[in-house]
Amino acid sequence: MKGNLQSNHFFDISPEVREALETEKPVIALESAIITHGMPFPENLKTAITAENIIRENGVIPATIAVIDGKIKVGLTGEELEKLSSLKNTIKISRRDLPLVITKIFTGGTTVAGTMVIAKMAKIPLFVTGGIGGVHREAKSTMDISADLEELACTDVTVVCAGVKSILDIGATIEYLETHGVPVIGYKTDRFPGFYTRDSGFSVDYKIDTPEEAAMIIYNKLKLGLKGGVVIANPIPEKYAISNDYMNRCIDEAIVEMKKKKITGKGVTPFLLAKIEEITGGKSLESNIELVKNNAMVGASIALEYANLIKRDV
Repeated sequence: MKGNLQSNHFFDISPEVREALETEKPVIALESAIITHGMPFPENLKTAITAENIIRENGVIPATIAVIDGKIKVGLTGEELEKLSSLKNTIKISRRDLPLVITKIFTGGTTVAGTMVIAKMAKIPLFVTGGIGGVHREAKSTMDISADLEELACTDVTVVCAGVKSILDIGATIEYLETHGVPVIGYKTDRFPGFYTRDSGFSVDYKIDTPEEAAMIIYNKLKLGLKGGVVIANPIPEKYAISNDYMNRCIDEAIVEMKKKKITGKGVTPFLLAKIEEITGGKSLESNIELVKNNAMVGASIALEYANLIKRDV
């Protein structure tokens, strides 16, 4: 989209986010599909509010992104968060869905890919989520590969996450990111986390230990003119982690149920997450909430350091 987003009629940027962008204060984006499709009510609303509060407490402005009544929102009010969290049958919005939901005046939550697109338009360089999408376990026959990966290959936004969801083919996902030139960096770990688990069984490209290192990598990538995103893989706190063996058994059980119900496409991830929550007796939901909070804290610390680098550069 051409022109200044402040006056673009497709967009509604909150006063708080607009002021921060205009004065070059640190801003970090958050997705909203986790609100509409990733967690049940009211945990989704509580988690969204808590994540925003953590970011603010660390000196950064949160910009939760969504589409409400056909308008792209960058920074949601409390009322908008509540509306989004309680609505039924909302749209799960990726890049391809944006023209449709705007035209049809729909409401929905943006995925990692959808949020990255909008964050790039709004010139927000960092984004916090729970876990990114990836290559599904039966992709050889279904060709089910998340649009998140392609977006990471071409959109200049850094994503702080707890790796990829354990329901995916993690090895194939890492291979895909490598092929497309996306740096995968472990935050205080040399192991790639698997969302609910701290170690998926795979390693990362590089390990960093401080927000300053992360910010410098993002800054240097920008200076080199290299396209695409960066994945900062931040493991779930050990206290809330689930063992690989137990989680894989739960996932296998959930996949069997998914096949029986013939669920495909956009319905796969929400179904599996809900089924796994049921199988684990709510343990997976607790883990999901805690890793989002942890990512918000780490993401905010990186955003602060990155903003300082940009200011010094000017």
